[in-house]
Amino acid sequence: MRFGINTDIAFTYLLSRKRQTAVAALGVTFGISMYIFMNSIITGTNEYFEKTTLNTTPHIRLYHDNETCNTSMLDRYNSKGTINLISNPQLVPDDNRFYNPLAVVRQISENKEVKEISMQVTANVIYSSGTVVQNGTVYGVNILEQDKMFDIASTMLSGSVSDLDKSIDGILIGSGLARKLSLKTGDRVRLVCFNGASKMLRVMGVFRTTIKSLDDTKTYVNIPVVQQLLQKDRNYITDIYINIRDHTQSPAVGGRLGQLTGYTAEAWQTANQQSLAARQIRDIIANAMIMAILVVAGFGIYNILNMVIYEKIKEIAILKATGFAGKHIVSVFIGQALFIGIFGSFLGLALGYMISFGVSRIYIGLGNVSYLPMAFYTRHYIQGLIFGITTAFFAGYVPSVKASKVDPVKIIRG
Repeated sequence: MRFGINTDIAFTYLLSRKRQTAVAALGVTFGISMYIFMNSIITGTNEYFEKTTLNTTPHIRLYHDNETCNTSMLDRYNSKGTINLISNPQLVPDDNRFYNPLAVVRQISENKEVKEISMQVTANVIYSSGTVVQNGTVYGVNILEQDKMFDIASTMLSGSVSDLDKSIDGILIGSGLARKLSLKTGDRVRLVCFNGASKMLRVMGVFRTTIKSLDDTKTYVNIPVVQQLLQKDRNYITDIYINIRDHTQSPAVGGRLGQLTGYTAEAWQTANQQSLAARQIRDIIANAMIMAILVVAGFGIYNILNMVIYEKIKEIAILKATGFAGKHIVSVFIGQALFIGIFGSFLGLALGYMISFGVSRIYIGLGNVSYLPMAFYTRHYIQGLIFGITTAFFAGYVPSVKASKVDPVKIIRG
């Protein structure tokens, strides 16, 4: 296969300095392999933490928030020319319940973006087993709906979610709480509410989320149990959890649902801003490291082409004297840079994949993490290839322009 004369000259120059060419290509290879590796580990880690968050947090939480007192009542009785002011406004106490929660759920379910809905009522209680007591929070839920949202079944150490669904006096208990109270499936535990109401329940199963703050305090029961503890009626619901088809759109969808129902909608991004901030910081650090490596690789190509121009200055002058235009000289050196960039980039993609795959087999064995989380996405490899070639092109452009401006008469006379 024959190439153009410019390409042949570019290959000749490259092969005349094999060691320097190899060093430049390896610089690109190292840069691209680190780009692939860093993207794989950062994306994998971010996805793991996001998945962990969404295993315990709904995409959207709908609730009745306390409102600050306003002048609406005064405005009804005073004339239009009167300006009503409230000094030091306070929160208006409320029981934070939904009014006609089933109607709210039907209203929400008509939205095509909504995938799953679950009603909930919670209470702070004291768990008592013999002489041992522990504080915690009991969640009254439809356990089958909650299981669809959070995959509770996968966290069960004993028992099952269906056992709770079939039991009117059952409870699922966190593993840390079960250990502190010396409870196992089949045992009984007493729940005492702040108002003095209490209820004896049978342990139908033990779950473990690997999040200590939850495993040490959290339990699931059927909704009527918490309603009885709080001495409320059967319509008493404090939270509605919503999962949507695209969780990244939670703020926008939550805003629309809040306007539709008149209740406060909190997206999971709002509830986990600290985690999202940490994710953004990790991305910035990784991208800064990658760009630094690629810039260093670019300078390597630039230096090598500068040396080639210095050594081949007379040959370049002869080429121009025999009819080569400046653009032809530019294409010769751009060709060298692109060859280094393409060769180094493909080698870097392969090396980056091997490093990422090898790291993904590192066993962690802590919590619910078996192996180091890594992500393998085609877009990372396409981006790496583009970055490698682009870096090589710009690294070769400056010296190629310098070579194209060589005056053959001065060089040959000198």
